[in-house]
Amino acid sequence: MADLLPEKCTVLVIGGGPAGSSAATQLAKRGIDVVLLERAKFPRNQVGESLIPHFWKFTDQLGVTEKIQQQGFLSKAGGITVWNNKIHQILFSDYGYTRPGLHIERDVFDQLLLEHSEQQGAQVFNQVVVKKVDLSQSQPIVAYTDTRGTSNQQGTIQCQYLIDASGHSSLLAHQLETRQTISSEMNFLSLWGYFKSSRFVGVDRQSHSHAELKTMAPVTFVMTHDDGWLWHIILREKTSVGLIVHTDKLTGMNKIQREAYFIHSCARIPYLKDLLRDAEFIAGSLQYRPDYSYYASQACRENYYCIGDAAGFVDPIFSHGVQNAFYNAAVASLAISESLKNTKKAARFAALCENRMQQFYSFSRALSLGDFGCNGVHRDLVKSLMKSMPPLELELMLVASEMTNRSENFKQLAREAGVWEQFSEQFEQQKKGVIAELNF
Repeated sequence: MADLLPEKCTVLVIGGGPAGSSAATQLAKRGIDVVLLERAKFPRNQVGESLIPHFWKFTDQLGVTEKIQQQGFLSKAGGITVWNNKIHQILFSDYGYTRPGLHIERDVFDQLLLEHSEQQGAQVFNQVVVKKVDLSQSQPIVAYTDTRGTSNQQGTIQCQYLIDASGHSSLLAHQLETRQTISSEMNFLSLWGYFKSSRFVGVDRQSHSHAELKTMAPVTFVMTHDDGWLWHIILREKTSVGLIVHTDKLTGMNKIQREAYFIHSCARIPYLKDLLRDAEFIAGSLQYRPDYSYYASQACRENYYCIGDAAGFVDPIFSHGVQNAFYNAAVASLAISESLKNTKKAARFAALCENRMQQFYSFSRALSLGDFGCNGVHRDLVKSLMKSMPPLELELMLVASEMTNRSENFKQLAREAGVWEQFSEQFEQQKKGVIAELNF
């Protein structure tokens, strides 16, 4: 890592997660002077351990695919859902994917991406906390606190373009008061923690011991329960379990009470309790996120870009988070690159980037939460994206929405986009192919 922070740079990136590190890589590979400030010391804990095969096209662009493969993350063949007592299985290979999804330890994965960005020429500074951004001039001025030494040092950096990839804290959206919390009939929050020695669901629809990971490919397991839905993601040394629950279930609870609720729920929910029957909860691993779904009403302007979770967060049910980060980083870095070539069109490139990011966000929200036309979701953008998607990729998304009973509005958009007819027969076959049981 670099030692001395510069006073100026061409592009400043806030945050070293997948969005920030991949944006820095994209820019550095183009020979652009880029500085990245990350508040934490890596490796650091982060949720979001399931990746769908779409992400490989972005790692290919970044030149980091081989490093990811060498890490030996667990390959996953697909997913199994138990949604309102109906069981479905989805296999990526049925939709033309030749490379697997992955179950990753995010601390390892994120550090790999961040180190790669530095190897490509980005200046990376960990343990530097951005406090405020001054956008009153044409070139943003970023105030920070350098916490690496024994005493905190204050400083500023001036840049031509700013990328806010600060994650859930959404630094710039909060400062500009553009962050909007999603409102719906029922608001949710998330709790997640880790277990040792959990069993896992294999591609054969059966429960297996952790030791059988060497011979049986796992799947991501998702199911509904009385208070919401859950995920179960087996990793190499531990298992991630998350509960998405109605907000009112945890109203007034402190940290100890939330942990008690989490452990009690894991011990009583069908299927999950069987997977965890020999498992041990890792003390102190429980984490909590209250404002579950949100978006920034202004993500991109002439001299700043909010990407990844700093721009919006939907629902993690279809593992879009890291993919969204990669996509945002790709379009934002392209917009900045073109703006540097033609500064007179910087506002136009920012507007185009905003449009693409809102399109992807709208698609994710319509798919994941089953509604559209409100909360920052644009129907026309969703339909436009549907028309441009590869048929097999779109079919996978349509089938996935059916697996979780969230498909009616999404199917309506597909009909309006004129793409539903080519999938309707396969879709009906998928509905008929409900799994009878799981052998736990």
